[in-house]
Amino acid sequence: MKDKKLSKEEWRKKLSPETFNICWEKGTEPAFSGKFNTEKTAGIYICVCCEEPLFDSKKKYDSGSGWPSFFDVINDCAVKKHSDKSYGMERVEVVCGYCGSHLGHLFTDGPDPTGLRYCINSLSLSLVHK
Repeated sequence: MKDKKLSKEEWRKKLSPETFNICWEKGTEPAFSGKFNTEKTAGIYICVCCEEPLFDSKKKYDSGSGWPSFFDVINDCAVKKHSDKSYGMERVEVVCGYCGSHLGHLFTDGPDPTGLRYCINSLSLSLVHK
């Protein structure tokens, strides 16, 4: 498990520039560009920063949005939600519940049983194969 309480500058040194931009500057990777968008391997998706479990591949689905999408988190502690009013929109930002790194956004247009779509940047995740 990696350190969870590093400064922004410490994270900048540990991560690639692209991953740092996504995780700590709230960036977004281009649609259909992420390595996990079409991934179908069974496993657990963990935070690329702190390595805590966030999503189970059993709850991943193809939303057609261009980003990995999940209809639920692995447990209630996995993510925290914040209001995001950037770019003239009102959205729900999703961050890692353990270290606070930016993951993506939450929408209410997902499949049953939750009706949720966690739209997540591939660069914020690693996959641990089962």
